Amino acid sequence: MTPPRFRILDIERREFPFTLRLPFRFGVITATNGRQAVVRVRIRGEDGREGWGVAAESLAAKWFDKSPGLSDAANRDQLRRALELAGEASLAAGNRTGFGHFADTYAEHLAACGREALNPLVASYGRALIDRAALDAALKLHGLSFFAGMRANIGGMAPHAVAPDLAGHDFGAMLGGLRPVRRIQARHTVGLVDPITAADQAERVNDGLPETLEEVAASYGHRYWKLKVAGDVAADLDRLRRIAAVLDRGPDYRASLDGNEQYAEAEGALALWRAMAAEPRLARLCDSILYIEQPVARARALETGMAALAAARPVIIDESDGPLDAFVQARALGYAGVSSKSCKGLWRSLINLARCRAWNRGGEARYFLSGEDLTTQAGLSVQQDLALVALLGLEHVERNGHHFVAGFAGRPKAEAVRFLEAHPDLYADTPRGPRLRIVAGALELGSLDTPGLGATVEPDYAAMEAMPRAAWPPG
Repeated sequence: MTPPRFRILDIERREFPFTLRLPFRFGVITATNGRQAVVRVRIRGEDGREGWGVAAESLAAKWFDKSPGLSDAANRDQLRRALELAGEASLAAGNRTGFGHFADTYAEHLAACGREALNPLVASYGRALIDRAALDAALKLHGLSFFAGMRANIGGMAPHAVAPDLAGHDFGAMLGGLRPVRRIQARHTVGLVDPITAADQAERVNDGLPETLEEVAASYGHRYWKLKVAGDVAADLDRLRRIAAVLDRGPDYRASLDGNEQYAEAEGALALWRAMAAEPRLARLCDSILYIEQPVARARALETGMAALAAARPVIIDESDGPLDAFVQARALGYAGVSSKSCKGLWRSLINLARCRAWNRGGEARYFLSGEDLTTQAGLSVQQDLALVALLGLEHVERNGHHFVAGFAGRPKAEAVRFLEAHPDLYADTPRGPRLRIVAGALELGSLDTPGLGATVEPDYAAMEAMPRAAWPPG
């Protein structure tokens, strides 16, 4: 198809709070609550037709910027400000393709954020939501699902100066050859304070849902796991032994090891791996490890070689994926992969997929994308991210927002029912309300093949708050 060009006419920003049923520790914080952003975009095509699109994503504190001097509230204001700046650029951009709205404004947006001390990862959040909502609107205007639209290159993805290393890449052929998966394995994340067995709990939530790792394994039947480590070899070994004691009782499994930037240098992560390999009780767990995620703090991650650690297991970047060429830099240091996250942008994921295709051409499939995102909530957020990883053809994706937030908790019951009725393969009707349906560790994605970006149903906007103006820069 001829990629439609459109103007962005209006942008609405809303948000709402949610509470975690269990505390979750990742990196430097333990989260007990959060807020989700919802962005609506109105577009007008060159044919004069207008339509709305929507995107949703958590306003996640202490991930995009882990500076200890910033409060959670300041982190959220950083993301709100990135949305404001991306919105200003989008409204002034005129008629462009979906990809053009991203690529043509990327450098200017990055610079505008930089002038306000917003790092490239924060900047990407602002573009990501607006780009996704605009694409959702274009898909709905043309009556196309995300899968059909992307395979037809509805966004007009083409070589662009934003990714000069891909100057000769045939994006149309790449997109046309994609075969979206209809089922994906959910890779459950075991956080640093998650109880392994009932003995680890001082008190229980007792809401009828699984709480410990033992209960999660029994309830959902996961075959894939993501294990977080804290940078203390002795403590990590002890915790991994207890995790292995549970997982080894079950069926064959695969896992990833998430260093969460806990190491100053690669040597620290290598010391942990060597200690794991020397521990007989971790033999099966070590054999299961597919890759190691972001072991080194982002300040040093793209300055230190990964050859020694990568010789043991492939290493990927996650938090270091700030500038759009981060994967190119990482590859030169020995990294083999990069995470796909909707909060970093769907066009970024597709650019990195193109890099993997180019680098793997004529040889082994060394370079790869992984699906990483634990903050997606039931409804638009989880469906849009699942649509993206399905398009990429991934076999498994990090997914445990359903574990820490009980279904559509905090949202109107009627909204939850609408999503359940539209996606009965993805959600289950339970006595506690609609929840993500995971059977034998897998999610069924067939119903995401609907006009729009993974969803035609929209949330109840009246049951949300207007997003406040960002209190950023501070002072």
